[in-house]
Amino acid sequence: MDRRTTIKWMLAASASLPALKGAVVHAAQATGTAVTSTPYGTDPDLLKIYKPGDLWPLTLSSEQRVTAAALADLIIPADANSPSASKVGVVEFIDEWISAPYEEHRADRKIVLNGFEWLDKESARRFSRPFGALLIGQGRQICDDICYLPKAAPQFTEAAGFFARYRDLTAGGFYTTPEGRKDLQYVGNVPLARFDGPPAAVLKKAGLL
Repeated sequence: MDRRTTIKWMLAASASLPALKGAVVHAAQATGTAVTSTPYGTDPDLLKIYKPGDLWPLTLSSEQRVTAAALADLIIPADANSPSASKVGVVEFIDEWISAPYEEHRADRKIVLNGFEWLDKESARRFSRPFGALLIGQGRQICDDICYLPKAAPQFTEAAGFFARYRDLTAGGFYTTPEGRKDLQYVGNVPLARFDGPPAAVLKKAGLL
């Protein structure tokens, strides 16, 4: 699975979420069902700079961080264009994400922690060592069994669900860094002294010249 395919899947899935959530709300309104939520406290001040752990206690232990880095780097390894996922802070991003008090994040915390536990047990069963200590080829052998949920064997279904979510989190963390945007050749979010409009080559390709 290459990183371009990973990000395309992630963006496609993300694009469908607003419509899905809207459909749920409209369905509840149509049936007279109340849409309720449980308060979780005050949102962070987005104008303030926080250090990891300032907003809420972080979740991952040192051993779990090793597992997180090993799996993230199998999903997005270093190549000629960019460093690996763990080198640009993806583990820190995931730790912050699953530690947040919001409902979606709490659900992801359970998925990720259970997934790490499964990885270590499966690694011990196959190779007599934890996942974070495996050789790259050994880690790939395990991931090959869980990397595509529709084709995963029945005994790997739950683990494949974990892998799918962890892949999305890894891609989301990686491709929102400067290194990830550069790898995608994304040229937005850059201040310009002036803007002269789209280049002639782009307009020509779009049939506007």
